[in-house]
Amino acid sequence: MKAENCRDWREWLGAYALGHLPEDERVALEAHLEGCPDCRAEAEALGSVAKLLPHADPSRFETAPVPPPALAGRVAAAVGAERRKAWLRRLRFRLTLTGATAAVAAVALAIFVLPGGSQSGPAEQVSFGSLPPGMKIAATLEPRAFGTQIHMYVNGVPSGTLCRVFVRGAKGSRLSAGSFRYRWGGDEEAVLSSALDLSRTKAIGVRVGHRTFVAPVTTAEASNPDKEIREETT
Repeated sequence: MKAENCRDWREWLGAYALGHLPEDERVALEAHLEGCPDCRAEAEALGSVAKLLPHADPSRFETAPVPPPALAGRVAAAVGAERRKAWLRRLRFRLTLTGATAAVAAVALAIFVLPGGSQSGPAEQVSFGSLPPGMKIAATLEPRAFGTQIHMYVNGVPSGTLCRVFVRGAKGSRLSAGSFRYRWGGDEEAVLSSALDLSRTKAIGVRVGHRTFVAPVTTAEASNPDKEIREETT
């Protein structure tokens, strides 16, 4: 009989050799031993050892060896080293996965954060006109090293209305600056950001619900006097 088929039976052999096996289990095991020479040989070997146990003198047993004091430190160091290796492998894997994403982000920044733009300067105040009665929209644009920081203020719309903010650059290019939801009774600004430099931002817009409002940025008008930028409402 294969060893894996005898695994459960062999767990009983020690108790059987010592005579501690319950009657029903003993009968079942002996029936198995009659047809399994491998288990029978192991039972006989254990039986011989069990007969010698009463003659053993515990006083003559040697004290169990004590591990050296430095063993625990060596084991801990080995475990720590393996953990560091595993962490480095996971880190290299993550860096490999994010490498393509980082490259795309670098290209995007190269496109929208154009060289020569200002990283500091006065903030630009923008007010939106031609709004429905009771609605107010205003924005403050501040130059930053990464592009432009936008403080957007919307009021007088239904609570929960989704507001999507965007900026326009050269040749009418449109770049999203994020979104937020207006909450009734709230009188706080939403702080967003854009990678487009303020000196190259020609207009700022916000889509409130299903309507879009666009206002020109005077900084862009000053740097582009020949190009007229008008306020839009759709």
